[in-house]
Amino acid sequence: MEKKNVLGTTLVPCSFDPLTGYYRNGECDHCASDSGQHTVCAEVNEPFLIFSKEQGNDLSTPRPEYNFPGLKAGDRWCLCAQRWLEAADAGCAPPVILESTHERALDIISLSDLTYHQLQK
Repeated sequence: MEKKNVLGTTLVPCSFDPLTGYYRNGECDHCASDSGQHTVCAEVNEPFLIFSKEQGNDLSTPRPEYNFPGLKAGDRWCLCAQRWLEAADAGCAPPVILESTHERALDIISLSDLTYHQLQK
């Protein structure tokens, strides 16, 4: 079955460097075992990284035991839809790559919110 993005077209990979995704396959896939729903492809920025750390999820520090390189501003990463929404509500949501954001993100976030925060090319 073809994976779809929030635009209704084929899901485009988010990042291979750093390698992202629940399955570390570069895509913001959706699956039943991913309770965090890592479906939002975003280009992280410093305000979001600080916000995430303040919420108890330090995305900046490398964790080799989990094959996690640590993120820096400008990296693309599959974020939990709920955490992205919390960041948006706090005014520090990172820009979204719509073509790489899985359609299941729409279960939590409105398309208008995602579109408002889309990465400007």
